[in-house]
Amino acid sequence: MSIDEELKVLDSKVTQLRRDYEQYFLGNRPRDPRQLRGEVQKLILRHTNQPIQNTAARFRFNSMNARFQAFKRQWDATLRQIEAGTYTRHVFKAKLHERERGLAGGGTAATRVVDRANDDDLFESYRDAALACGQDVSGLTREKLQAVVKKQEAGLRQKLQCERVNFRVAVEGGKVKLKASPQG
Repeated sequence: MSIDEELKVLDSKVTQLRRDYEQYFLGNRPRDPRQLRGEVQKLILRHTNQPIQNTAARFRFNSMNARFQAFKRQWDATLRQIEAGTYTRHVFKAKLHERERGLAGGGTAATRVVDRANDDDLFESYRDAALACGQDVSGLTREKLQAVVKKQEAGLRQKLQCERVNFRVAVEGGKVKLKASPQG
């Protein structure tokens, strides 16, 4: 093959690789296209180590190589985000699924601030979050939750020297918890 034909093949493979990664990041492909990436990497390496006499062909190759390297940095950064669980599309989908299950706020610690004056809202939020997490709420009553809140509130007001304590429902690690914060 001539150098022009090889560069056409390389260009088409880089374009296909870009499309395949886009499909992978959108969730339409089950695995990242490692094999095609390896093939492109080998072609790039082969032409890097081989002198290209034609100036136009050398310019074309250097442009493709620069484009591939930029894509590669972008893909690697996105793959690191996916591994770390911070990829925005995945985080968005996770929050969307949590909202669909009834957890307000989304994220790893879905919270809803509920004013202490309205125990009904606190009970409803706690019960809904527990149901969404698959916990058994058959023994949960308003009176039991109010007793727990009053006991915690009295101790926290004295400890934190505040007039009021706000409680919120938080889901952490798949478990529902009450979180308190001092007010005033």
